[in-house]
Amino acid sequence: MSSRTTRALLTGKIGNRVIDIIDKKRGTNWAGRQAMKIDPELISHITGIDPAKVLFITGTNGKSSVTNMVTHILRSRGFKVVSNVEGANLITGVAAALVKEASLDGRINADYCVFETDERYLYKIREQLSCDNLLVTNLEKDQVQRNGDPDFVYRKIARVVDRFGMKLFLNGDEPRSCSLADRTDRAVFYSVDKHDASFTKDDTFVTMPCPKCHRSIRFDYYNNDGMGSFRCENCGYTNHNGADSADYTATDADFTARKFCVNGTEFPMPYDQPYMLYNYAAAACACKELAGVTEEESAAALADFVLLEGRIETLEYKGNHIKYIRFKQENPETLQNFINVVAADPEEKTVVIGIGTVEDYDPYYINSFYTFDCDFSRLKDANVRKFIFTTDTIAYDAANSFIYGGADPGKIEILPVSDEEKILEAIAAEGCSNVYLTIKLHTFEGMKEFARKEK
Repeated sequence: MSSRTTRALLTGKIGNRVIDIIDKKRGTNWAGRQAMKIDPELISHITGIDPAKVLFITGTNGKSSVTNMVTHILRSRGFKVVSNVEGANLITGVAAALVKEASLDGRINADYCVFETDERYLYKIREQLSCDNLLVTNLEKDQVQRNGDPDFVYRKIARVVDRFGMKLFLNGDEPRSCSLADRTDRAVFYSVDKHDASFTKDDTFVTMPCPKCHRSIRFDYYNNDGMGSFRCENCGYTNHNGADSADYTATDADFTARKFCVNGTEFPMPYDQPYMLYNYAAAACACKELAGVTEEESAAALADFVLLEGRIETLEYKGNHIKYIRFKQENPETLQNFINVVAADPEEKTVVIGIGTVEDYDPYYINSFYTFDCDFSRLKDANVRKFIFTTDTIAYDAANSFIYGGADPGKIEILPVSDEEKILEAIAAEGCSNVYLTIKLHTFEGMKEFARKEK
C-alpha cells in the first residue's frame, strides 16, 4: 500500500472520529471527502472485499430504509456488515464507511458490504468498488434541478448494468426499474399485492411512457404512486417484465394488526405505512438471494427493527400529538404517500404542510409543480379540521395545488413563515390534538428543540 493511501486512511479515520463525537447517527461524506482529496482512488486500494458479497441499493425512494433493513437482518444473523446506514450515499460517503472499518493496512474484514448509492454516483462508485449485486427500489420524478427526467436517471443506471453485468433485484411493480431486467440474465423481482390502502386515479392524471416502446403505461391500481398493476396498451409490457409472478411478493397486508406475508411467511410490520411494504419485500429478497437468509429468519429480525434516519417521528407539544412524516421535496411519490397516510386515519386531524426551497445545489430553487401529479381526492372525506400551509416561500402556491385538487378553501390557513416557534404555536392554537406534519427535516429538528426547551 502506498504512503498516499496510508495518509488517506488515517485522515479518513480521524474525520470519522470527529463526526462520531459530534453525532454518531449523522451520515456524512466529509471524512471520505478529506481522505479522497489525498487519494482519489482510495476505494479501489482497499482490499479483502468479495464482489459477490457486495450489494448496492439505489433508486428514487426507499433506498435508505432498505439499506437499514438489509444491514439489520444480516447483522441479526451474526454476519459482520460494512454499511453506510446513516445515509451518506455519494462516493465519498461510501469511502467514509469503508475507511471506518478498514485496518491501517487498508483491509476490510467483513462478511458483507451493503451500500446505499446515489443514482447519479452509482457508476463512479462501481468503477472503484467491484460489486456483483444491485437492488433498484424505483425510478420516479425527483429533484429536477439535479436529476432532470427520471428516464435520464434510468440511462445512468442502465449504463452501469450494461458495463458490469450485475445481478439485479428489481421492483416488479414499477415500470422503469422493472425493465432493467432486459439488460441482464440475472434478475430477481419483488412485488406487493393489492391491499386495503391501494388506490386508483382517473384519466386526468399524468402517467408515464413505457420504457420499451414509449407509449402510455396504464395502471389498474396503485399500491404507491407509480407502483402497482400496470400494462402498456401498445406493446403489452407488464409487471415482473412479463413473468407470471414475482420471486418475492408481500401479501395479506393487515395494517391494523401490523403484519403481512412474504411467500407465505408472516412478517411483523414495524412501520405500518403502506409504502414500507415494498421496502420490506425488497429486504427479504436481498437477504435471501445474497446470504441465504430465509423468510422466517428475516421476519424474526424485523421484530426489533428501528429506522435510523428519522422519516417517521412523533412530537408532543402542549397536548398535541404531532406525527412527523419526512418527505423528499420535488418528489410526488413521497407527497402522495403522506396524503394517503393522512386519509387513512378516520380521526379528526390538523394537517401541516411545509413545501419550500430545496437547498442542495446552488442556485437554490423553488417550485410546486410536482404537487399536481398527486391525487388529493381522498382528503375530501378524511375528517381534516384544518390545513396549515407554511414556509416563507411558496406556502400560497402549495395551498393552491390542494385547492385545485378539491380541498375546501375554508379549511386552509396560510402561515408564510419558516419559524419553528410560530409553526408550533399555530398548531397549538388550532386545538386539535391529532396532527400530521410534513416539512424539511432541519425545520422539524428545530421544532423538537424548541418543544424540549418549552417543556
